[in-house]
Amino acid sequence: MSGAPKWRSPQVEDYLKGVYSLAERTDSPVTTTALAARLGVSTSSCSGMIRKLADLDLVAHARYGAIELTADGLRVALEMVRRHRLVELYLVRALGYSWDEVHDEAEVLEHAVSPRLLDRIAERLGDPVLDPHGDPIPTRDGRVDVRASQPLSSVGPGASGEIVRVADTDPDLLRYLADQHVGLGDRITVVEREPFGGPIVVRIGRPPDEQVRRFGSAVADAVSVAVEPTQAGT
Repeated sequence: MSGAPKWRSPQVEDYLKGVYSLAERTDSPVTTTALAARLGVSTSSCSGMIRKLADLDLVAHARYGAIELTADGLRVALEMVRRHRLVELYLVRALGYSWDEVHDEAEVLEHAVSPRLLDRIAERLGDPVLDPHGDPIPTRDGRVDVRASQPLSSVGPGASGEIVRVADTDPDLLRYLADQHVGLGDRITVVEREPFGGPIVVRIGRPPDEQVRRFGSAVADAVSVAVEPTQAGT
């Protein structure tokens, strides 16, 4: 990465991208514990790295408080998110990868791809706005167009909408959804929530081809739905 500041490294980039990725999916504060779990590191290692990032003015973090990106940290995080999601999409469209195979590959390649190559990839793909999992791809100047959605786990019975986003960090979950013939763009209706923490019963598709599925909490939390306007907020 010619001309990059001395502090710039794959580890720093992963941490900043990790903070952004956690913050974009939840209104809850980004904690050291949550970030350590996402990155697969110990809490003590994560705490040490966050202190270094704070010293570099890339994050703001009061002791025991939330981790927030500064303007400089956000700029790097958005660059890495753009790299990651464009690489994922290229692997799917150009090389025939399935959506459960691309996350780990992109984690490696995002640090190596040059800005010139990334621009060529974006141009070849038609400057896409979404990756294979429905995640928004930041523009070259750092703008992000996010479609309003909510986790399936928060959608009430009787509400319908479109599946617009699926968390990409668990390949097994993505393979499960593919095996169930569930994907982006599918219409989904919540039928009921079974009691005592049981699964959510949903209908996928439109009559006469609707299929009934029962999803546990892991799937319901990973799938995001754009709820039809008359039913939003249920």
